[in-house]
Amino acid sequence: MNPTLLLAPMEGLLDATLRDVLTRTGGVDRCVSEFIRVTDTLLPERAFVRVVPELLNGGRTWAGVPVRPQLLGSDPVCLAENAARLAALSPSGVDLNFGCPAKTVNRSRGGAVLLDEPELIGRIVSAVRRAVPAHLPVSAKMRLGYGDDRVAEDCALAIAGAGADELVIHARTKAQGYRPPAYWERIAEVRTVLPADLAVIANGEIWTVADAQRCREVTGCDRLMIGRGMVTDPGLALAIKGRGGVSWSQILPLLSVFWSQVCGRVERRHRAGRLKQWLNYLRKHHPEGQRAFDELRESNDPARVEAWLQAQTLPQDPMPVPAAEIPVAC
Repeated sequence: MNPTLLLAPMEGLLDATLRDVLTRTGGVDRCVSEFIRVTDTLLPERAFVRVVPELLNGGRTWAGVPVRPQLLGSDPVCLAENAARLAALSPSGVDLNFGCPAKTVNRSRGGAVLLDEPELIGRIVSAVRRAVPAHLPVSAKMRLGYGDDRVAEDCALAIAGAGADELVIHARTKAQGYRPPAYWERIAEVRTVLPADLAVIANGEIWTVADAQRCREVTGCDRLMIGRGMVTDPGLALAIKGRGGVSWSQILPLLSVFWSQVCGRVERRHRAGRLKQWLNYLRKHHPEGQRAFDELRESNDPARVEAWLQAQTLPQDPMPVPAAEIPVAC
């Protein structure tokens, strides 16, 4: 049986633009957005839409893949109020972030630092679950812990006991960051204490089809979340599902779509950097990506990028960007 595949949130990289492009390749069943920070205020609707513009498209990417917005904070009441406002925008669900390892986030009592407070995590999930309609799924993403993994089971049980429908477990602690390996066996151990009806999704170090297969075998999870692996190889989700992959000739039109959207959303001086950021990942899997990165490495001029894209032999994009999304000029 093919696994259910989720596209991970990656602050500063995997935003709405890249979500749009990567879900066009196929194989992804659902996305989770980058976090929306909640402090002590009730955010206006535009704050949710800014991070998740898919809310204006029925909560789906252009290719039709559902996007679940993610909230981050530590105040149960404030998170619940914001979740209720978010629910009014008809998302595919509400996700809660207990995994972000960024120091700036942790210092403000957000993300992975809360893993030292399982009781607070439970109160947050419970408050959000009560605040949104029963038909709307509430999910959470956690790491194995902050400094160590001793309370991984406690945190997972708190999330499950508070009424979450799904739990994504990134198989590392905050202290371990993104350094390999991912400790998939700990996900399997955590699963043994959880209710059988709680959907558990494994995340961490899934770069290849073989990684996905081994992760499923070790964790027992038929649901996987992929992030950097998909950014590096846009055909990874398709390949995991046994439907081939994506060649460089298929990626070239995606680069053009990506660039068109970057030009419409990003300040001119940052546009070239966004494309090079993605090429830096693509070159790890595609030799052509290395050559493209080398050609554009020294340039921050959008006109130079535009000329490079036009010089490529681009096959017809089977899913062109709607005309309204294409800026007149970069």
